[in-house]
Amino acid sequence: KSRGWGGSVKAAAFDYMRAHSLEQVFEAFAAHGQDARILAGGQSLVPILNLRMAEPKLLVDITGIAALRGITETPAGLRIGALVRHVELLRDSRVAALAPLIARAVPHVAHAAIRNRGTIGGSLALSDPAAEYPPVALVSGAVLHLHGPAGRRDVAAGDFFRGIYDTALQTGELIEAVTIPPPPPGTVHDLQELARRHGDYAIIGLVLRCRVEAGRVRDLRASFINGGSVPALLRRAAAAAEGLTPADAADAAASAVADDIDPPSDLQASAAMRLHLGRVLLRRSLRRLAA
Repeated sequence: KSRGWGGSVKAAAFDYMRAHSLEQVFEAFAAHGQDARILAGGQSLVPILNLRMAEPKLLVDITGIAALRGITETPAGLRIGALVRHVELLRDSRVAALAPLIARAVPHVAHAAIRNRGTIGGSLALSDPAAEYPPVALVSGAVLHLHGPAGRRDVAAGDFFRGIYDTALQTGELIEAVTIPPPPPGTVHDLQELARRHGDYAIIGLVLRCRVEAGRVRDLRASFINGGSVPALLRRAAAAAEGLTPADAADAAASAVADDIDPPSDLQASAAMRLHLGRVLLRRSLRRLAA
């Protein structure tokens, strides 16, 4: 066994199967249960395996399932298949037009090599607090389409993310697609990150959308990237900003935001530093609306 800093750097032995249909995936999980794991882009899973944070007996490769691909305009919004890669989101003009927060998030996702292979479904299913897509899905009012042995079900983003690496997915269930509803007319969007280097996980980030009507902030929806164990809407900050001018809304929302989040402390930043930087981003974003 090869060992280095942080423990093992080689995955434990596992079996591999390439699924060509969802039925094959469900059969594999029926036989192996929690000893099976889904393999899509592998950009998060492979490091987890190599660090022995997970030791599945079977990897089920779903990259050959055509039903999980594609970007489609629907009456409910833009439907994005789980296997759509980050780079595809970056290049598709419909994403920029109909799901602007997704388009703004993609350039912040790691580096080009990872964006070329990683998938939106894999990122959402991992539920990493420092990832961009979970708070984007929350602020956008996204609906995740799940599929498992018992059939299909739709789960709102606000009910899907439950904690660090914890979601509403049940054993044998996978994300089939995500739908981003069209934003209300007149909506403006913003996404900012503070990171030590571009491509690193954000120390803190902000995802925001709102309307400005007659010079007043309306219907603010915002969430922090890496602001806690699970993405959450800044409800008190939004209530404080409602109906104010952008300049006044910036100060009111920033003052109220401490009641909305409980940021972590780690090697990158203390909780107090994250809260301070989150306030900076929130003020900056709302003040831009006055420009």
